[in-house]
Amino acid sequence: MFVMGNFIMALAQIVDLLLTVLYWLILIRAIISWVSPDPSNPIVQFLYRTTDPILDPIRRILPFSGIDISPIIAFFGIIFLQSFLVRTLVDLGSRLR
Repeated sequence: MFVMGNFIMALAQIVDLLLTVLYWLILIRAIISWVSPDPSNPIVQFLYRTTDPILDPIRRILPFSGIDISPIIAFFGIIFLQSFLVRTLVDLGSRLR
């Protein structure tokens, strides 16, 4: 069972890393939105392509039309997943070792 425990521990680390990268991408997108970036810039296009699948569903659910708070909601979701999902995987992996 130690092999399965190691696999789950590795999976937890990968999920944690992906969530951290997503957190930073959303933060960078929120910061550059303050300066109205050039939409033809490849970096801006990359940020939009990687964060739109997360932020667009949140925007459709929220009833607000003024300030975009979807990055804040996404941050809460990411922090929840890191606190719950990753820790659960780590605990499960450590018990299987």
